[in-house]
Amino acid sequence: MSSAKRTLLLRATGFAHQLLEQNLRPGDTAIDATCGNGHDTAFLCRLVGREGTVIAVDVQDEAITATQSNIERQGLSSHLIQGCHSDLPSLVSPFLPEGKSAHAIMFNLGYLPRGDKSIITKTETTLRALDHSLTLLEPFGILTIAVYTGHGGGAAEGSAVDIWSQHLPQDDFSVISYRFENQRNSPPHLIAVQKKPASS
Repeated sequence: MSSAKRTLLLRATGFAHQLLEQNLRPGDTAIDATCGNGHDTAFLCRLVGREGTVIAVDVQDEAITATQSNIERQGLSSHLIQGCHSDLPSLVSPFLPEGKSAHAIMFNLGYLPRGDKSIITKTETTLRALDHSLTLLEPFGILTIAVYTGHGGGAAEGSAVDIWSQHLPQDDFSVISYRFENQRNSPPHLIAVQKKPASS
């Protein structure tokens, strides 16, 4: 029997990474719509490689600075944009390869870790951003949404995102939900959406 140490932990963010590892290829285009401290941005950069394109967006200057430092430390690069994710199409369109859309879009809702916890994602702007994301996805592209509910306004936003995902037309999108059943401290749950190709 192998003595190799088992290190896999069940986490919503970890499952999002597993999905994208299976779907993204070198040369693809990906968007980190709430880049925070840049961990997902760096992850996407490694998946799409130097020939790919990663666009990272956040409303906070502090987040853009942290992401820049994070990816530079790892020898990576991406397009960094300060702005609200509700304006996603206008923010990212100048950086999308001609004639291309995104193969993956990631959201981590809530607040900036180790940042100002009074600055949080809001239901109205988040739902607008998610609607925009569906139009920005390539066929077979994947949208991941890590939903955090353990802060003021988080439960209402999470409920709204759940309802939004449940009402996506099944002919156009496949939707899965990944959540803990036995945790007490409001752990995040994940919603993943894959865009289906147009019917011939």
